Amino acid sequence: MNEQIRAREVRLVGPEGEQVGIVPLERALQLAADVDLDLVEVAPMARPPVCKLMDFGKFKYESALKAREARRNQQQTVIKEMKLRPKIDPHDYETKKGHVVRFLKAGDKVKVTIMFRGREQSRPELGFRLLRRLSEEISELGFVEASPKQDGRNMIMVLAPHRATKAAAVAATAAGAKPGREPREDEGAAPAAPAETTVVE
Repeated sequence: MNEQIRAREVRLVGPEGEQVGIVPLERALQLAADVDLDLVEVAPMARPPVCKLMDFGKFKYESALKAREARRNQQQTVIKEMKLRPKIDPHDYETKKGHVVRFLKAGDKVKVTIMFRGREQSRPELGFRLLRRLSEEISELGFVEASPKQDGRNMIMVLAPHRATKAAAVAATAAGAKPGREPREDEGAAPAAPAETTVVE
């Protein structure tokens, strides 16, 4: 910036983005002084380097505001994992579904894993049927982002919240409310963390 620039000549851009052209550094500094602005090197690797006339203090302030706003609006991607057996007990199924519903309401994605054991591996239709039932029953809150597929002894499906569901979760978090009750320690779910998968047995 200004006297810190070492190039002999620069490609100058005006305060409104207009192209001034290639000028000696001394001329560019004089033009900056005449309009009470800073000469800022914006493309140092160009030949000659590109410099722009701007209010650097105002630029830094606006950039900080934009960065803070971006962080505030940034949505953290959290993936929960729910494990089920193909012949799950009806009561256990409802409990697991309750976890999935709560995760989706909180704006999280859910990886649903059907675990096959022994002879169950020869009955993949049981897993497909169970996953289809689950996806239909939570359709108001989420949708199937990744269709069921076999992965070794397991079958995996990924559910994602609808945009409206996630927006409501973000709004509730911003307002200081809890979009969905966090599972207790005895329910086996760990606290949510960005880019981390929480497994619920």
